[in-house]
Amino acid sequence: MLRFLLVRIASAIPVLFILSVVTFAIIQAPPGDYADYIRSQLINQGGASYAQADAQAQAYRVEHGLDKPMVVQYVNWIGGIVTRGDFGYSMFYNKPVADVVGERLPRTLLLALVCHIFASVLGIGFGIWAAMRQYSWIDSVLSAVSFLGMTVPRFLMALIIVYLLVFQFNVSEIGSFFSPQYGGAPWSWAKFVDLVQHVWPVVAIATFGGLAYNMRVMRGNLLDTLNAQYVETAKAKGLSGGAVVMRHAVPNALHPLVMYQGVVLPYMLTGEIETAIIFALPTVGPAIVGSMAIGDVYVTATFMMVLSATLIVGNIIADMLLALLDPRVRQFGGA
Repeated sequence: MLRFLLVRIASAIPVLFILSVVTFAIIQAPPGDYADYIRSQLINQGGASYAQADAQAQAYRVEHGLDKPMVVQYVNWIGGIVTRGDFGYSMFYNKPVADVVGERLPRTLLLALVCHIFASVLGIGFGIWAAMRQYSWIDSVLSAVSFLGMTVPRFLMALIIVYLLVFQFNVSEIGSFFSPQYGGAPWSWAKFVDLVQHVWPVVAIATFGGLAYNMRVMRGNLLDTLNAQYVETAKAKGLSGGAVVMRHAVPNALHPLVMYQGVVLPYMLTGEIETAIIFALPTVGPAIVGSMAIGDVYVTATFMMVLSATLIVGNIIADMLLALLDPRVRQFGGA
């Protein structure tokens, strides 16, 4: 198993390097940079003339190395990451990129993991329930829920909830994790309840999409597995229906969902990102969109690399789980 893990990690390193090159090139492709943003701010809000603003923008560009070729900027950025763990300096937030990531990534990952746990437990459970009652009204209702969860855009659900909260229920505290009185207060049960009251729409929307996918896949695979010959043999030996399903059918029906774990974390992150942008929560999503809009390249590149790394880590975890679940994977995968 250790060899299996080392091979997966070794193969992930060149993939991550290629992703860093492609990501940095795509981010730098549009015209303009943060110096152009400074120039526009000086003209529109500072009242400076175009010549004065352009001179300051050019000086800023030279000072921060934005005048160098893209290849040089990439080498400096990736070299700082490899040699010093330095992800660059955020020009908009006026602090190291590592600090920006450290502030926003943990809460984003926590939200994504909570959504993933809810989506997995509820989706798999509902999928088993629907498969065991095929063509019943329960199966029809759960299938309709699954269809809605996989087709309705998450940003649309977020907009609907924002409209209902603001215009129908007069909720004013949108765009934060806590109410003002709990912002710097120590953790307590009241603060936890306040946190749940602020983040439940993001959790509900991101969970709904993952739940729908898990339920649909689990139902379909379990129905196929229940018709397999070994399941009929287990029933013929006198095992109860519940024992046959849980001990024989469900573990084999879980294989596609285990492989889905390789992309579920990035999927949950993007689901959180879409809704967090609508709700303006201080997480990864608004930081990516905001940094792209103003040309804060190192923030954008670092967050995109983080998303790429979660995809790679998720695939490694999926490979390990599948190897533990199925001995054939260990045999033919080199574990």
